[in-house]
Amino acid sequence: MMLKEKLEQIDLSNWSAPALKEDMPHGDMPGDKIAIGEDHIKKASKIFPLLIEEIRKTGNEKVVVSVFGGSGVGKSEIASLLTYYLQDAGIGAYVLSGDNYPYRIPLYNDAERLSIFRAAGLRGLVDAGVYEKDVKETLFKLWEEETDPDPAKTGEHPWLKIYQETGRAALKEYLGTLKEQNYPEVNGIIWDFKEGKECVLLKRMGRKEEERWYDPIDFSGINVLIIEWTHGGNENLEGIDIPILLNSTPEETREHRRLRARDGKTDSAFTTMVLSIEQEELDDRGRYAKIRIAKSGELM
Repeated sequence: MMLKEKLEQIDLSNWSAPALKEDMPHGDMPGDKIAIGEDHIKKASKIFPLLIEEIRKTGNEKVVVSVFGGSGVGKSEIASLLTYYLQDAGIGAYVLSGDNYPYRIPLYNDAERLSIFRAAGLRGLVDAGVYEKDVKETLFKLWEEETDPDPAKTGEHPWLKIYQETGRAALKEYLGTLKEQNYPEVNGIIWDFKEGKECVLLKRMGRKEEERWYDPIDFSGINVLIIEWTHGGNENLEGIDIPILLNSTPEETREHRRLRARDGKTDSAFTTMVLSIEQEELDDRGRYAKIRIAKSGELM
């Protein structure tokens, strides 16, 4: 049966979210934790009818959806629910986790981010002519305490503002760009899917260097590919038919990260800076989303 025929059988006027099952579909990021709650169900239930309408508009047999938003905003949970709702309606769907496609494992990528920030910040002090012995010694101490990105420290050390501004500017040139994320590989998967390739090798990335591999995935019965990813709205990502933004603030995403135990330094000043830069990209790219929903659950 063609996708158009499957869509015609869905009566949105009488649709309600199906009860959850134990074998719920979920993203393919190794070790990722998802915890579906009432808030996720509420949002996914609002999004689903709109998603069906948007899929109908494409007229395509193969449709690619991106669910994007701040780190920890609930992309995995809502993408899993949308996939489950599609499957329950007789439409084959698969969740691809974009977190499998940075060039470095999380440990090394976090280190690269920090290295870029500190190297550029240090050079900024030199170029500004304020790098003296006392600055050098104080900076060593701040590095040890991991408080060098903290804006509150600039009151005590005014030169730190130069350090933070130049470091942040360099970090922004890395986060979410082609230097950090392998968009070409994801684009290749999207086009393979759209062209009807039945078996596609998808990358898996754990949290250790040796935890990298590819799994063959059968796409023969899949009509909708859902990509859940912070960078799912990035301009370097090609072939997305329906971008869906889950809106949030950096503070809200940081709290969600804490609950999901995404990392051990959720409250650090550096993590706050990273989330702030990511939010700037989301604010810019979010205007291109076809469906947007606020943290409160209201459609935007």
